[in-house]
Amino acid sequence: MSHLPNTLNSFWLWREISKKLGVSNPAYKYWTNTQNLKLNNKYVFLKKETLPPKHAHVEEILTDLSGHLPIKYASDQLHVNEHLFLSDKMKLHKEFEYKFVEEIKFVNIKKFFRENGINVNKNSIVQLGKMKDLDLAGSSAFYNLKNDYGIVVYE
Repeated sequence: MSHLPNTLNSFWLWREISKKLGVSNPAYKYWTNTQNLKLNNKYVFLKKETLPPKHAHVEEILTDLSGHLPIKYASDQLHVNEHLFLSDKMKLHKEFEYKFVEEIKFVNIKKFFRENGINVNKNSIVQLGKMKDLDLAGSSAFYNLKNDYGIVVYE
């Protein structure tokens, strides 16, 4: 298992930046002071307030992703099938808040944790699943959710 990362509070989606600016896909690689983050080797994000000065004006119209993660990445980190976030037939689907940016679906994990009173530290490992499938250990916290689902947070 791996830990649940910080959400994208300090980042913009590169795909949205490049579309709004009309620049080519690898352009950010040549912006020397612009920090980037890659998730699943699929999603590229640029740190807020590090865009080159001539492009900084675009930040005013970009989508804030605070609290959100791409659903594929979130499902990998929570050790659940991606269908949980894709299909409204899944029992927990409506418990999450979603946002679409440039055809990528994001899920607000931070809000879900806050609303359910789930405490996750920076180095915690998180597992979401049906209660019968969860692995409870001595150094973990268990949270019972709706519809026979639960979350285990390992410290």
